[in-house]
Formats: sequence, structure tokens, C-alpha cells
Amino acid sequence: MKNRSRLALVALAGVSALALSACSSPAEAGDESKGAIAMGFASSDITIWNDQLEIMQPIIEEAGYEFLTSDPQFDIQRQVADWEAWVNRGDVKAIMGYPVSTDSMVPVTASATAAGIPVLGYLLSWEGIAGATVVDSYDGGFELGVSTGESLVEEYGDDVDVTVAILGSRETAFGAEAMDGLIEGVTSVAPDVEIAELTATTREEGYNVTQSQLIADPDTKVWLGASNDPMHGTYQALLDDGVAADDSEYFVASRDATNETLDLIKIPGSIYRTSIVVPSQALAEANAKLLIDAAEGRDTAEVVVPGVLVSAENADEFYVD
Repeated sequence: MKNRSRLALVALAGVSALALSACSSPAEAGDESKGAIAMGFASSDITIWNDQLEIMQPIIEEAGYEFLTSDPQFDIQRQVADWEAWVNRGDVKAIMGYPVSTDSMVPVTASATAAGIPVLGYLLSWEGIAGATVVDSYDGGFELGVSTGESLVEEYGDDVDVTVAILGSRETAFGAEAMDGLIEGVTSVAPDVEIAELTATTREEGYNVTQSQLIADPDTKVWLGASNDPMHGTYQALLDDGVAADDSEYFVASRDATNETLDLIKIPGSIYRTSIVVPSQALAEANAKLLIDAAEGRDTAEVVVPGVLVSAENADEFYVD
């Protein structure tokens, strides 16, 4: 397993939703705004990203800043244009985000830096950024893979040779490391399993590749996800294929549990067995602190938010209000 020693930060916070121009401004409430802070995810289709935006907004507004975000829908040209618009506004004090393509963000990052606007990364790093909120995607995947492998060995014995479908994407280093962690984790315990690697990042893609895999191999009963959303597609595809929500022969697990995931895990005998939770509250507060520190000229660096293995027994601890 890869080991990395960095600062770990855990947090709690709450509320609201956003748009490109801004959700609201402290100036509207009679307070003098310090300017704006921007957070740019790759899409609004990812649940845990939306959860973070809702939590970040009041933190950033309480600090005196207008909060900006956008929805490029995984279109890098739209995302670059959004970031360029933020740089050109004249009042943006810091920008943070998850780029569709890190290489494409290098020029706009350089423009922002030249304009005195620090740029920060979320999960990804690229040339010119002043810091980042990161999650160790490999270690989280490895831990989930090991947990799954142990469950399979317990159920089938040391020579377990079932097919394990792994859903995710290798388009970014973060995604590739998560996939590697899942594969290497499960095979470190159950080396004879057959891995079926499937590309999916959204619910729809997860649903579709699950249907295709079930046609190719109807006996695929173990499904692991590098992220949350495609696994909800997998879960629905299995139910639509006639699998009972409590069928003990099936095993579904993923990274990035949200409230919806926790609800599924808590179903008695659920096929959705477990997840790695990187609490959205912790991620959101780490993001907000880095952005505010950068906007106010304080030193910024890399902050790691740790993950926790969640099951039905401890799921209640990780709900987002």
C-alpha cells in the first residue's frame, strides 16, 4: 500500500445551493463584501460535490465574500471560459476547483496568478496552484478492496474465483489511483478473482455498463466503485434485473458515500454492503479554509482529508444534515 504523511483535517458545517453568478452576496444583507471566492467543480451531477457547495456557502459568506460556482457539465472549454470570466471580473480573490483536464487549466491558472488571484486544487494538482484539498484515492480504494476480499474469502473460502466488476475512470490520476487501489486491495486477499474493469462516472453510465456486464457475464455478483454515483446506477440496474435488495449472494460497495448511500447500506441484509466515507463536511470545511486563507494572503499548502470505512453499524455517524 502507498503511504503518504500529510496534514489530516476533519470538519462539520451546513446549508444552501449555488449558481455561476453567485448565490447571494454579504453586501445584500448590509455587510461590506470583501470581494468574491470561486469554486469550480467539473459538473453539478456529482452528489458529493453539490453537498460540499451547500456546506461551503455559509462559511464563505460569513467570512465576508460572495460565493461563485459554475456547472460546465464536464466540458473543459466551458470550464476554462468560466474560470477566465472569474479572473476578468476584477473582484475574485481566490479560485479552487476540480478541472475536467488539468493541462487545460495551466494557462488560466497562470493568468489568475499574474492577476494576484491564487488558484487551489480539489483532489488534483497541476502547475501553478498554491495548494490543494486532497484525498488519498489509492489508500481508500485499497482499504475498500481488502475489506471486500476478506468478505469474499469468508463466504467462498481461500480459492474464491468469482468475477469482481470495478467501476470508475482512468481519465485523471485520482481516478486511476482509486481503480488501482480497489483492484490491488481485493486481489491482495483473493488473488484468484477475475477483474472486470468498467468505465463509468455517472449514474446513467453505471446503469448502462452494469446492464452490459450482466449480459456478458450474468453471474457477476461483486461490484465495486471508485466513486459513489455510478454505483447507484449499478444498484438500480441490479434491482431492475431482478436482484433482491437483500440478496446475500451480491456484494456492492463504493467510495464516497452520501446520505442516499448510507440509507442503502442500512437496509437489513443490504446488497450495498459498505463504503469509504470521506465526509463532505470535512472536505467542504477544508476547501473553505484554504480559499479564505488564500484570499486573505495567508500561507496555503496541501491538506489531506482522511476516509473512514462505513457499514450498517456506524452509518448513522456520517449523515450530512
